[in-house]
Amino acid sequence: VCPLTLWGQQGNVQPFSDEDSSIETLSHCSSLSERTSAAEEAGETEEMAQEDFQYKLKVYIDSTVDKSAKTRQGALDGLKTAMATKILYEFISERRMTITDSIERCLKKGKGVEQCAAASLACLLCIQLGSGIESEEVFKTLKPVFKTILNDGAANIQARQACATSLGLCTLVAEDDIMDVFATMECFESLFTHSYIREDGSRPSVNPQTTQLHTNALLSWALLLTICTGSHIRVIAQKHLAKLPRLLENDNVNMRIAAGETIALLFELIRDFDYDDWEPLCEQLNALATDCNKHRAKTDKRKQRSVFRDVLKAVEEGDFQSETIRFATERMVIDSWVKKRTYDAFREFVGSGMNYHLQANEFIRDVFELGPPMLIDSAALKAMKSSRLERHLYNAAAFKARTKARNKFRDKRVDVGEF
Repeated sequence: VCPLTLWGQQGNVQPFSDEDSSIETLSHCSSLSERTSAAEEAGETEEMAQEDFQYKLKVYIDSTVDKSAKTRQGALDGLKTAMATKILYEFISERRMTITDSIERCLKKGKGVEQCAAASLACLLCIQLGSGIESEEVFKTLKPVFKTILNDGAANIQARQACATSLGLCTLVAEDDIMDVFATMECFESLFTHSYIREDGSRPSVNPQTTQLHTNALLSWALLLTICTGSHIRVIAQKHLAKLPRLLENDNVNMRIAAGETIALLFELIRDFDYDDWEPLCEQLNALATDCNKHRAKTDKRKQRSVFRDVLKAVEEGDFQSETIRFATERMVIDSWVKKRTYDAFREFVGSGMNYHLQANEFIRDVFELGPPMLIDSAALKAMKSSRLERHLYNAAAFKARTKARNKFRDKRVDVGEF
């Protein structure tokens, strides 16, 4: 370490050397080699850590059939967190039917929160397995259970809401027959159409929780629109495009937004569709984009205005406000309503792990046309981290020594001033 120099009271430069601070500086810097060795040892024990992690996952899987509902809930949440934040294809592939059986049991025999967790886990399982025979087998087992709960008016409403969302994404990932996709869409239609304002202007009597169920069904229906054939989309547009604007008058802001985004998606998918009520629709969208209704919460109005400005541009100009997602050394541009609906659907389950899955999950990368996962040289990455650590430790040590030396010097100046 170079000698520290400070300006004296006379303005001349004088060397300052403090034995204690020098020893402390050397102590901090010499600890670098110890920490580097610790990092190397950590790399050597990575395999042990992986074994420990897999052991915990096995305990979670076993605990999904525990007699205690609290234990089952904890196990489901633990598996969800693991699948959302790591790529576990090999581990899961070997145990997919065991996990599927556990999900089915929790959906059938669990209550409310447990059913919601099981439904979410089903989606994460399909996301991990990707599109293929393995996820198809999982979905064939779970689809009838999803639909039974979804259509059961006496079932727990939160469970029905979760099944509406999970059925949509699992169908996108794992359904192998387009006719079955259409059948599932009809199942969703049978729900959200109950929120349509009637032709005579009267409003259906729907409570907030049921409205949320209808909203989830509409969003899943819109998700499956993205994989429909052009001819089928035209049939759907002729059937629903004149009625979907009725949902824009719903009292629930989430339903209004879901309806607006679905309308924008339909216009994007069939740009040359002959729509008779185009001008009234634009007026309605413009009213929502500039909504000043005093009876609505400020946050709801702010969120609504932002969305409907984009929806209005989509309908009037065929425009989309693009967004860039950055992850690792890559970036993805969301430049269409199709891509936005798909991205939002995956992110709902993966959450904060979305960027990691965009980087490493081959299936999700294929969905967004990102190509094979980019390989990063682990040795170079470790060297870069080591270099950063070295600079950080050196700077921290030098700063501490400098501060200590200056404080002592200031103390001496005070002493001199007092005489």
